[in-house]
Amino acid sequence: MTRAIVGLGNPGPRYRHTRHNVGWHVVDRLAARWNAGKPVKARNAEVSRASVGGETVLLVKPLTYMNDSGKAVRALVEKDGVRLEDLVVVYDDLDLAFGKLRLRAGGSSGGHNGIKSIQEHVTGKPGDFGRVKIGIGRPPSGVDPIDHVLKPFTPDERPVMEDTLERACTAVERFLQDGIEAAMNEFNGK
Repeated sequence: MTRAIVGLGNPGPRYRHTRHNVGWHVVDRLAARWNAGKPVKARNAEVSRASVGGETVLLVKPLTYMNDSGKAVRALVEKDGVRLEDLVVVYDDLDLAFGKLRLRAGGSSGGHNGIKSIQEHVTGKPGDFGRVKIGIGRPPSGVDPIDHVLKPFTPDERPVMEDTLERACTAVERFLQDGIEAAMNEFNGK
């Protein structure tokens, strides 16, 4: 059985440190924690492999822009045989308070274009894959949400986000070891 952790983000140095790329940062941290192999580019993504608890786990960073993330996920499902229930998607959430985590067993896209794309590209019900949402908070009054997600964290926000990314990694590990319900009980709202 192969499992996959997909971190959503946008490719290119311009977007590397933006709020929209927190999913990529979690994947990078997990790759370091698990001594994953060197990433390879395949099927619209950068993919590395790790062995976690005797299982193969693919760490995936789609190389399409956020709105086309579903292309890479479809390839995981169709070409690599990853079942939707063995997939966890990590991404930013505007509607979640800054620094908070929310794990879900599935559900709607909540307006997130990366999740919408995945739901459009894979067959199954929209709730068939796990999610780890990382709260980036709403923008200040007068700031467009698109501008907000494409900006880096402020110096004051960075320490909080560093801690949040570490907790997100631990939440993914808990999900893999004990299932989504146990991970939700431990990490939701924290």
